[in-house]
Amino acid sequence: MLIGICGSPCSGKHTVVRYLVDTYAFRYLSVHNRNTVDIHRDELTDEQRIDFNDVKEMEQFVTKRWREDFVTCHVGDAIAFEKFRQIYSSSNLESFALHNDHTVFGMPLELHSASSSPSSSPKRLSVHTLTSLADLIILNPYLTLPPLHAHLLSIDLINPERLRPTWDTYFMHLSDLAARRSNCMKRRVGCILVKDLRVIATGYNGTPRGMRNCNEGGCKRCNEAAPCQTAMDKCLCMHAEENALLEAGKEREEVEGHGIVQVGIREVVYSRAYGMDELTVRVFAETGVRLRQHSSPAYGEVQVDLEAQRSMGGVGAAEV
Repeated sequence: MLIGICGSPCSGKHTVVRYLVDTYAFRYLSVHNRNTVDIHRDELTDEQRIDFNDVKEMEQFVTKRWREDFVTCHVGDAIAFEKFRQIYSSSNLESFALHNDHTVFGMPLELHSASSSPSSSPKRLSVHTLTSLADLIILNPYLTLPPLHAHLLSIDLINPERLRPTWDTYFMHLSDLAARRSNCMKRRVGCILVKDLRVIATGYNGTPRGMRNCNEGGCKRCNEAAPCQTAMDKCLCMHAEENALLEAGKEREEVEGHGIVQVGIREVVYSRAYGMDELTVRVFAETGVRLRQHSSPAYGEVQVDLEAQRSMGGVGAAEV
């Protein structure tokens, strides 16, 4: 596994590097030549780091050793770090802000110079651009190391599913994608019907075909924001699993009836609970349908537990 870390100045990139090196025995990959300044490479032993002349050399090395664990901060370009320690010692806030804008947004370092232009700065991918490509975005508001380490542990940073999802995670992501087609005003739900690890139908909730969509005023119950388990006689939206079963019965499988139990579904995997789940659990238990919850590893921006954070060291304002 190779984890590439990018972030704004002082965001905690190398703190995460040390966490991975010290806790999970990752090795740090450093690009060290006359064009790069890696201010933290000397803090690691020869066994903990590997030096390269350029990013291409590092890429070839990792490709041949894809079963081993590596971490690097050289992501996106060949000029990976600015020497921020010099800026700290100078106590020059304007200089620090210019370097920060250069790193995060790709702005030129000398905005007021007559010769300054985007082309005068070294070619690089800004942190802002890289963030849009990242699988995981971690906020780092912690003032001390213990709560940050606890947060990294809680999100299971090195989960191999981020490299290749399990079947459960794969189908759950497909279900999330199907849910984005939903037109229901109360809750968007997706469903994937699977047989022998093969998708045979998909479905999402919403008003029946030919009717006005729920988000266009087609369902009185949803449009009036009725509380959960109330005014069910006014609801015209079909459930996601109902649509998936009908789709399977129409084109792929011979299905008699529209209920999960009736068609012989053996297992239901769900992500988030719902207010009517108690009845569902009782029906499934009596009829032998296995019901289990699956939580995929975190992707995108990971939320911070503010209460736990306050109890372990206060609130800051940095970003990894």
